Amino acid sequence: MGPAHGLSQALHHLIHGQRTATLGTLDADGEVSLSRVPYAVDLQGSSLIIHISALAAHTVHLQRHPRASLLIAEREVDGASVHALPRVSIDVQAKTCTDKVHQRHAQACYLERFPEAESMMQLGDFRFVRLLPLGARQVAGFGAARSLDASAIAQILCMVA
Repeated sequence: MGPAHGLSQALHHLIHGQRTATLGTLDADGEVSLSRVPYAVDLQGSSLIIHISALAAHTVHLQRHPRASLLIAEREVDGASVHALPRVSIDVQAKTCTDKVHQRHAQACYLERFPEAESMMQLGDFRFVRLLPLGARQVAGFGAARSLDASAIAQILCMVA
């Protein structure tokens, strides 16, 4: 197995190992807005799932402009170089889960990762949104970077570590 397989394993570990990401959306004026969101991985749908409030600015932004970006990064370690931190920026298409089947599936994925969020399921202003990867840029360390298309990201999301 070559270097690409090693990068894929590193990316799988990064996406499945972190629990929050920075979500970049566009506001009504076309300005970039950033927020921190917890996310779950949908292994069947090759997507990421977020649970967001209708009161949040990023929810309004995604309704108006469903293209967004998600940045997932390894945490900093004291004394280590921040220039080599593994990270991935994923371009996504946001789709609100509107039918009961998709809502139940998204909820199951989300609660598997965040069982402590069970009480939030009763809040009426929250909804599940699937983030469908369109492409990505992975930086696995200093000098180790690559671009990936949607099918490559889908395979990495679903691969067994």
